[in-house]
Amino acid sequence: MNRTRRGALIASLAALTLGLSACGNGDGGGGDGDASPIPIGIIADLSGATGDVGTPYNQGMLAYINHLNAEGGIDGRMIEADSNDYAYEVPQAEDLYRQYVNDGVVAVQGWGTGDTEALHTRVGQDELPFMSGSFAESLTDPNEAPYNFVVAPTYSDQMRVALNWINEDSGGDAEVAVFHHDSPFGTAPVADGQEWVEEQGYGLGYQAYAMPGGQQNYVGLLNQAQSQGAQYIVIQNVASPAALVARDIADQNLDMTIVCLNWCGNELFIDTAGEQAAEGHMLIQPFAPLSVEKEGHGIINDYLEEEGIDPESVGTSWVQGWYVMHVMAEGIRQAVENNDGEELTGEMIREALETMGPIDTGGVIGEGAIEFSAESHRGSTSTGVYRAEGGQMVEVEAGATP
Repeated sequence: MNRTRRGALIASLAALTLGLSACGNGDGGGGDGDASPIPIGIIADLSGATGDVGTPYNQGMLAYINHLNAEGGIDGRMIEADSNDYAYEVPQAEDLYRQYVNDGVVAVQGWGTGDTEALHTRVGQDELPFMSGSFAESLTDPNEAPYNFVVAPTYSDQMRVALNWINEDSGGDAEVAVFHHDSPFGTAPVADGQEWVEEQGYGLGYQAYAMPGGQQNYVGLLNQAQSQGAQYIVIQNVASPAALVARDIADQNLDMTIVCLNWCGNELFIDTAGEQAAEGHMLIQPFAPLSVEKEGHGIINDYLEEEGIDPESVGTSWVQGWYVMHVMAEGIRQAVENNDGEELTGEMIREALETMGPIDTGGVIGEGAIEFSAESHRGSTSTGVYRAEGGQMVEVEAGATP
């Protein structure tokens, strides 16, 4: 996917974003069998440090809502989404959350690890189901975060899968450098990765390095990794800085393999780095890209055709937004069915998500099914493993688990 096509997609969905940005009606989702809208709040990063992947994620989420409403919504009730940019600033996320609570939303879709973790106590007190683009392991424990739900394998599970692959690929003797975003998002899997190496008895060296933002290159960081003797660079960051690392490795002709976790494990990493620089690097990505043609992509392709959107312009982050919103919507659907005629509440949605059967994603997320329980809000532990080949994400393994 090239940047021109991605720009066209952003333009084509701008009207959709505006059309869905109506405030909730403050009635808690209606009741008494009426067809009032179901209000949800969306906290999005469109212009901040992770906006390169936050923007398409938000577009995919809004596209799903558009599709769902066109199909009659949930039991005849439309999803009314208020989507706003918080520019990856925690205080702005907190302000938006307060606004959404005042507007009477019944659930919230968030974004970053720092803001999701900062809000989780209030989310629990307000009894509002909360999903986000953060897959931090701390959010999966209902005892600590009773209303947070993590749809995909956690960053820590992704790190464990990455280290399993590195251990096998290297024959069990290699140095691993972890380059991470300098934030709670970036550090989320770092300690768990070190523990995994020790628990599994792997003969891997392991050292973490924070990636300063706003850099023109990461040559200095790579020099530190070279001093460590690193042959593998696990990156917990978004696509743009990871692509700079790939270019620097190619420019210096270094014998290093990148293993990108979720938010840089996508086509944007390949496009930005360039086909030659990206070639051979590994991508740990729980959400299957459209190019691998999973059953669950059918509904997306039908929607894109109806809207006149080129499927090649739709990247994995967009698919992520679509399916995270799908999981939330299925929980809402179950709550409406379980409580016919009653006013919809966050508590009802939480109970539905914890007790309903598996939510099928047609192979898009790991092995395809998402399931929560009252004991665990970890929806899945399986992820795809991909290699960048010829400018594409090529599936190496489907449904890899720690």
